Order: sequence, then structure tokens, then C-alpha cells
Amino acid sequence: MNNEILIALLSLLGTLFGSLGGILTASKLTNYRLAQLEKKVDRHNSFGERIPLLEEKVKVINHRLNDLEEVMR
Repeated sequence: MNNEILIALLSLLGTLFGSLGGILTASKLTNYRLAQLEKKVDRHNSFGERIPLLEEKVKVINHRLNDLEEVMR
């Protein structure tokens, strides 16, 4: 086989393996970052569930304070 052809084939194989390795690494990093973002969104969603409960408790506390203020007058 001619040296130039052998070098071209080896270069092709090196390019293919390098490209595939880069694609796999980028894919793993993207999947990891998506998983981290999903965790943050889950934490944020739990705040959305708890805030209405806190608002209701604040309403109750305000009502009780108003009742106490009326009693103190």
C-alpha cells in the first residue's frame, strides 16, 4: 500500500474517533447539566406548593391579631 494512502486512512480513523469522542463527551456534559437544572426546577416547584400554605397561615395570623387588638381596646 502506498504511504500516502496509509497516512490518509490513519488520519481518517483519528478524525473519526476524535469527533465521536468529542460528541460523546459533550452529550454526557449536556445530560449532566440538564439533570442539575431539573433538580433546581423541582426545588422551585416545591416553593410554589408551599407559598399558598404560607399565605393562608399569614391570613389566619392577621385575623387572630385583629381579634386580639379588638379585645385590647
